[in-house]
Amino acid sequence: MLARVRHPIVAAVFALLLTVPWIGVFISYGGYGTVHPGTNIAPVSAVFIAGVSILGAAFLLAWAAETAEKDVPQAFAIAILAVLAVAPEYAVDALYAWQAGAGSTEAANLAVANMTGANRILIGLGWSGIALFSIYRAKRASDPAVEPRSGVLADVVTLDRGISLEIAFLFAATVFAFLIPLSGGIGPLDTVVLVGLYLLYLLMVIRGGVDETEQHVGVPAYFQQYPKIPRALVVLFGFAFSGAIIFTAVHPFAEGLEHMGLQYGIPKFFMIQWLAPLASESPELIVVAYLVNKARTTAGFNALISSKLNQWTLLIGTLAVVYSISAGQVGTLPFDSKQAAEIWITAAQSFFAIAILTNFEISTREALALLGLFVTQVAAEFYIVQAYAEPTATSLSMAILYAYTAVYVVLGVGLVIRRRESVHELLERTVSTARSALMTEPSQPEHAD
Repeated sequence: MLARVRHPIVAAVFALLLTVPWIGVFISYGGYGTVHPGTNIAPVSAVFIAGVSILGAAFLLAWAAETAEKDVPQAFAIAILAVLAVAPEYAVDALYAWQAGAGSTEAANLAVANMTGANRILIGLGWSGIALFSIYRAKRASDPAVEPRSGVLADVVTLDRGISLEIAFLFAATVFAFLIPLSGGIGPLDTVVLVGLYLLYLLMVIRGGVDETEQHVGVPAYFQQYPKIPRALVVLFGFAFSGAIIFTAVHPFAEGLEHMGLQYGIPKFFMIQWLAPLASESPELIVVAYLVNKARTTAGFNALISSKLNQWTLLIGTLAVVYSISAGQVGTLPFDSKQAAEIWITAAQSFFAIAILTNFEISTREALALLGLFVTQVAAEFYIVQAYAEPTATSLSMAILYAYTAVYVVLGVGLVIRRRESVHELLERTVSTARSALMTEPSQPEHAD
């Protein structure tokens, strides 16, 4: 009996059952726009029901991606996982970009605020939190990616050097992001460069070989034993079903959080920048925590870096496309000087985080630095919007943004100079990977099913 309960199918069915309450709510109340105090479903209920369904869908998504690694390069499977996991963030930002195209100046600023908030959360909470969780977990269970070292907070998470391609592309997108505010908006050129970068990255990972160095256990291992066609159907169902659940549930989940926040006097703009992205990033963080808990820390960080890359390229690039379609002509999504400062601090944080990874490690100290800088900046801005009225609040907030931008850049430059040999190795590996991917025929996996 106990063996039957532990069967992988039981775990998969349980994850499916977690999504059933949300499916019922979606059918009964129509999904979007259902969360309003006193009508339809209450905010607290929406947060709980949608949150549980997101948890179940996140596991299904992770299992589908791991199962797919038998037939496609791991980096490509993780890239698909990352896109699906952050799809709700695309939906929220696309909504504001569409409203901006219809003439709403506030919506244009909200689109940028939501995008920058999501990107900073992914690094400030995601990268740092997963690194700290990995190191903490390794004290109780073996994890080959965690290396204990002597000294205060010196333990490190070591990353696979094969991730150099993702780091290099993220660096290129970050450098370009510093230039975006100079034009006063996100326009067609930004779309071409950023989307082009991501498509080039996908081309390279698709042409990579299938990596069979990692042995899977549990649900993925069970489904990988299926013949190729049934296995492919399982993967497609996992991606499609979990993607649909996450896409439809995160918006009401975020709305529920926003309504609860309003009850405690949290400003709308602050919630759009921080609470809504925190909700939309939750599937990604759940998936990565699951991978780390299976001692697949490298795959977890690959997913986080891939998510940052597609948000920092596709998400920004598609905002101008949605804006132009809504406006009925090719145009530039405008934003004010406050949002320009938000983009600069987001790019600076990204630069500092990349500098940390140039030696393919992240230590406890570095993770705490990322977390501390992020938390103190958000806390300082929250205090300002609560304690001061406009325009003083905006002026003080921008001063904080510029100050933290300078700190991130100085720290990043210092690390790059100190680790120049690692940077050189990173660039050499990237060039080698790019040459191998673009100048040879794609690898054809051979599997006997």
